[in-house]
Amino acid sequence: MSSTLQGTYYHWRNRYLLMRHGHSQANEQGLIISSPERGLDAFGLSETGERQLDEVVKNWVWPTPTRIVHSDFLRTTETARRVADALGVPIEKDERLRERYFGEFEGQKAALYEGVWVLDDRNAEHAAHGVEPVARVAARMQAVIEAWEARVSGETILLVSHGDPLQILLTAIAGKPLTGHRDQTPLEPASITLVDKSA
Repeated sequence: MSSTLQGTYYHWRNRYLLMRHGHSQANEQGLIISSPERGLDAFGLSETGERQLDEVVKNWVWPTPTRIVHSDFLRTTETARRVADALGVPIEKDERLRERYFGEFEGQKAALYEGVWVLDDRNAEHAAHGVEPVARVAARMQAVIEAWEARVSGETILLVSHGDPLQILLTAIAGKPLTGHRDQTPLEPASITLVDKSA
């Protein structure tokens, strides 16, 4: 399982903006909401998240995307729609951009993330407590970019996803061991990272 896109695409045909959803009701309540059963129709943006998105689109400083692709969880869908409405950009969902599944910790306190990350640091393939392995998250996130690289060129694509999946993807893109994904500076809600490996 590849840990980096560089072996496949030394130069990319497109550039990508990676966006974490705005502050959500799950963030507000300090809960882990990682299952489709909970995340697709509930736990959308909080009032703080809505204000964040208003500020982001009002003061947009990034290249204007030509399209937006988003996780189908409510918090990412609402984030993508706000950006799309402001910039007049088409959107589509991709389940591969979903939150990492946290197994038996689903619906519990967010403090439990820390214990999972300790295990991640030892083994990117672990599935302790039913948690989705880091390597599997990396594979599905990379597959999104691989698909767009095969489909279009010369575009700027905004991918709207979640904290852990995006940090894992950025670690893979950098060619670093996936076990160190928490060494990345944590992505704040509504933050945007430009990744441009185009020739």
